[in-house]
Amino acid sequence: MRIVTANELQDWLSQGELLEKDSLGPKVVKLASGELLKIFRARGNRLLNRLRPAACRFQAHAERLQALGIHTPRVIDCYWLDRPQAVSACLYHPLVGQPLDTLFRHSRADFDQQVPALARYILELHRRGIYFRSLHLGNILLTPVGEFGLIDFLDIRFKGRPLGRPLVQRNFEHLRSYLQRRKVEDFPWERLMRCYAEASSASS
Repeated sequence: MRIVTANELQDWLSQGELLEKDSLGPKVVKLASGELLKIFRARGNRLLNRLRPAACRFQAHAERLQALGIHTPRVIDCYWLDRPQAVSACLYHPLVGQPLDTLFRHSRADFDQQVPALARYILELHRRGIYFRSLHLGNILLTPVGEFGLIDFLDIRFKGRPLGRPLVQRNFEHLRSYLQRRKVEDFPWERLMRCYAEASSASS
């Protein structure tokens, strides 16, 4: 991993489009080239962050998901940023598609048509042993060809076998908590659960 100097980073930020930020600064920047720069700030044990920075874990997760047939962004490179704290970043080609939270807000009828397919997709993740704690509408994209893909998957675990019922329930609780935090009151939760159960029965 090479070090991106403060001047180089400033050039990227000044010429790019800020897509996401938090109280500590930029998180996702669209560069003039159209590629995305995702910035990860160190959390927890700094030594572990130095040995296996978040950007490298993000890249490894992307490659493993792709090997399982899951659509994700394509990572180009990982960097250290010239900052006092352990800050890493990765540059990647964005996954083309529309986040499901956008589809839900702006085209409810189209979203409702996707609910059975979404249930089957989540079931497929679970069957492949993928436990995605950040499973929510903002992290699932609907691609132009009508398939789903994942983004922002640093917080993911690969179990190597289908998820058991406790983990499945816990995963859906993460989604329910997301909807509650966003104060989404009219989400078709019961239909999603019914479609998931039907898909599970049909494939067992």
